[in-house]
Amino acid sequence: MKLSVIGCGYLGAVHAAAMASIGHDVIGIDIDPQRVDALSRAEAPFFEPGLPELLRSGVKAGTLEFTTDISRASGASVHFVGVGTPQQQSGHAADLTDVNTAFESLLPHLRPGDVVAGKSTVPVGTAAVLAERVATTGATLVWNPEFLREGWAVQDTIDPDRLVVGVPDGVDGERAADVLRHVFHPAVAKGTPFIVTDYATAELVKVSANAFLATKISFINAMAEIAEVTGADVTLLAEAIGHDKRIGRPFLGSGIGFGGGCLPKDIRAFAARAEELGRGESVNFLREVDAINLRRRDRAVQLVVDGLGGSVHGKKVTILGAAFKPHSDDVRDSPALDAAVRLHGLGAEVVVTDPQALPNARRLHPQLTYVADRDTALRDADAVLLVTEWDVYRRELSPEHAASLTRGRVVVDGRNAYDATAWRTAGWTYFGMGRP
Repeated sequence: MKLSVIGCGYLGAVHAAAMASIGHDVIGIDIDPQRVDALSRAEAPFFEPGLPELLRSGVKAGTLEFTTDISRASGASVHFVGVGTPQQQSGHAADLTDVNTAFESLLPHLRPGDVVAGKSTVPVGTAAVLAERVATTGATLVWNPEFLREGWAVQDTIDPDRLVVGVPDGVDGERAADVLRHVFHPAVAKGTPFIVTDYATAELVKVSANAFLATKISFINAMAEIAEVTGADVTLLAEAIGHDKRIGRPFLGSGIGFGGGCLPKDIRAFAARAEELGRGESVNFLREVDAINLRRRDRAVQLVVDGLGGSVHGKKVTILGAAFKPHSDDVRDSPALDAAVRLHGLGAEVVVTDPQALPNARRLHPQLTYVADRDTALRDADAVLLVTEWDVYRRELSPEHAASLTRGRVVVDGRNAYDATAWRTAGWTYFGMGRP
């Protein structure tokens, strides 16, 4: 099947490469010439495991192309639109400028019978408005939200845990759902749940999933705040309640909190949309979820200050990690960089290291010092703050080796990833998040 993918940022590039890998002919379309040139050379413009291999395979086989020419969408029977919806600069609502622009650019190139599949995370009610514009061309809009995890996006696209398709009522909706079943034929054939809904439900599935995950993370971090004043250990607490099948252990990892380009802005946009709908009270808890998350960053910084005797002025602090999570170079709303900037503002000599994210971090915060090599970054540090759980920091760094490099022996474990006893035995003053 011939597909077009409008918008070849993170979501679009992964989707285009994955669709080509399962047998479709794909044309990726983006307004950024440099991005298109890189993708045409099978070079991923961002770090995502598995993506370079898919790009090379698709480009070499001729089943994957990239262009800036929107007219090349003509001839495709299914058009995926996956552009970004950042937070508005003037408030918490989602900025739909890129979504509206993408649809307006695509409309002249649609044919009767085409299917347009929206993948962007949008406020509920957006698809119904866009559907009216798409219908004027004889095409049908469906809403097909993505549930990708950065670092595992290729796997999640090819082998998703569920497929959600919001369609209009009637024959056109039924036909469009069948078209999407064909597009995702390998996943459908293996029995992946294929859930057909109305537009509003499909939009809400995405934002409510993100809201639930954010809430679960902030819940355990709220328990960490209580643990810190009672002497309890939140890691043991999480283990104990995680055995309850109604609760589950995933996303009960206490630490410095979540970041990235999705959860923070999506829960804020969800709350803003609920206010517009007159139901702000229904999601008031999301504001506290956000507040708890930001407080954990404050807490990590304060632990570094406390560990260095009440002041970090003139002290060297090494931050292990710049990306908001491992297996990514995404530094959007990164807790690591937030903590680094705060410590820098308090007068510390801050050195940030990360296996993949330093170029992006440097563009965002050029005032910080960046060192690619882990051991060089650790040398002569007075304190160490672990934020991003790359294996090179979490599994491959022993407390004894770290002690041979640093000047001080203060470690703040922003992800509760280290064995506290092992680090203390090696002479470190160890601080966890919600641990005694």
